[in-house]
Amino acid sequence: MSDSTNSANPPTPQDPQDQTSQDSNRTPLPLPAPTAEEGTTQINVGGQAVKLDHLGPLVVNKDGTLSRIANWEQMADIEKQNTLRILVKRNQLRTEALKKKADVEGNGA
Repeated sequence: MSDSTNSANPPTPQDPQDQTSQDSNRTPLPLPAPTAEEGTTQINVGGQAVKLDHLGPLVVNKDGTLSRIANWEQMADIEKQNTLRILVKRNQLRTEALKKKADVEGNGA
């Protein structure tokens, strides 16, 4: 007697829910779609889009470190606009100066 009839038929799951739970354990669930944040402002800086959230814009310091404006949320809209106008120019100048400094140090080594 051969046992070929048992090996020819693959085992079937006892419960269809068992199969579903096994499949979900193998495939990770997708992340939810991002939501549109209200109060987010987007400006173009050097051709790149930059989003500002409730924390405010990043400030490029002279040594290349980054910081935030501590009282950004308490500023009036006109103060925020003026700060952004000045900050965009200053960040660009500081970034260019840091790149030049890195180039000089890189060529001198």
